[in-house]
Amino acid sequence: MSDTSRPDDPERNRLTGRFARTAKVGVNLSGAGIAFAAQSLFGGDEGDQKTARALAAALGKSKGPLMKVAQLLSTVPDLLPAEYAAEFAQLQAEAPAMGWSFVKRRMRAELGAGWETKFAAFGKEAAHAASLGQVHRATLHDGREVACKLQYPDMASAVESDVGQLRTLLGLFKRMDGSIDPDAMVEEITDRLREELDYAREAKHIGLYRQMLADKSFVTCPQLVPELSTDRLLTMTWLSGEKLTAFESAPQEIRNRIAAMLFWTWWAPMNSYAVIHGDPHLGNYQVTGGGEGINLLDFGCVRIFPPRFVGGVVDLYRAMLHDDFDAAYAAYETWGFENLSRELAEVLNVWARFIYGPIIDNRVRSVADGIRPGEYGRKEAFRVRQLLKEKGPVKIPREFVFMDRAAIGLGAAYLRLGAELNFHQLFEESLEGFTVDSVAARQSSSLAAAGLTNPV
Repeated sequence: MSDTSRPDDPERNRLTGRFARTAKVGVNLSGAGIAFAAQSLFGGDEGDQKTARALAAALGKSKGPLMKVAQLLSTVPDLLPAEYAAEFAQLQAEAPAMGWSFVKRRMRAELGAGWETKFAAFGKEAAHAASLGQVHRATLHDGREVACKLQYPDMASAVESDVGQLRTLLGLFKRMDGSIDPDAMVEEITDRLREELDYAREAKHIGLYRQMLADKSFVTCPQLVPELSTDRLLTMTWLSGEKLTAFESAPQEIRNRIAAMLFWTWWAPMNSYAVIHGDPHLGNYQVTGGGEGINLLDFGCVRIFPPRFVGGVVDLYRAMLHDDFDAAYAAYETWGFENLSRELAEVLNVWARFIYGPIIDNRVRSVADGIRPGEYGRKEAFRVRQLLKEKGPVKIPREFVFMDRAAIGLGAAYLRLGAELNFHQLFEESLEGFTVDSVAARQSSSLAAAGLTNPV
């Protein structure tokens, strides 16, 4: 990658930038507040949906971390009303893009004057816009089609400002709900957001995933173009494919094959390297060859766990498989749950049986028979939160946050496909030769090759 170390970088986290960000978010959210007030006064059957749409629009205009958090919250079962979850989920794939004047300024800042000469063609319209950046399609002089991922301006200040507001919101949730202590969640989300702004790190994540999935011929990851990549610009090969949702009505055999490929794309790195793709929403997968392969996209949110954490995942799976309470309790301790009583462990087991259900049931089945994608996990989440209000609160270990979110996201993809597989057999196959020491050895070697450091 190009050397872009700039100690005088005007976009580094600045107090004035944080103040400006707070003011901007406040102005954008005020429109949503007016919509909410109008609904309170005048009512109407479509009021919740209109308010949710207004909030989503406000967050889309604000860009940045709060929009990212809204996306995350939309994937947590029972945390938001269905109308809000649906609107916020749309932000993942349909965020409003910034215009050509921004693109020209950003490209000039990253690649210098005359940046356009480095490309044979460069699309002025964004091919995709998300919370922290947008993607433009371009062509290199050697004929390669590439994706140029541009970070929005002043995102470092936005992260610090928005995280402060997030702490306030979750602190209010803690006082009102009382089921979960969100302090570690805030720390985890903050660290992952900071990592997502580090495009040099994301470039290493791409290399890491190409290495970890090298023996999975059905999955394709983009290839970095390092000479056209910087701290705030990633240029990588363009991958084309169809949306997962385009296969919802495909023959069962094809849907099952796609689901199996998704399984290996997510679980092989987890069970062999203690690494997960922490943002497994539908937009980050493409289907190729009519269902013969998949593309994996967006490597900003990659969680690298200490190998012992994966040991806890496997230990809890085996505890659920054999209905062994003591082993489950020990697994929670391995994960870092503190001051855990027997009653709290029993509550956690309610959620664990739901999450692990498909892989402890040795038969061909869907992930959750008869449950629609938008309702996946809502009943269980509601029950667990009610029990935690009585027995808790429980402090969630930070590593658990994206693991849980990713598991729900992957399950939702299986549901959308209507996949019917023996998930138990797949999981057992993924554990072949598994030991914590072997995971640690593979992880250490792969991270070193990618230029990344081992987690604490």
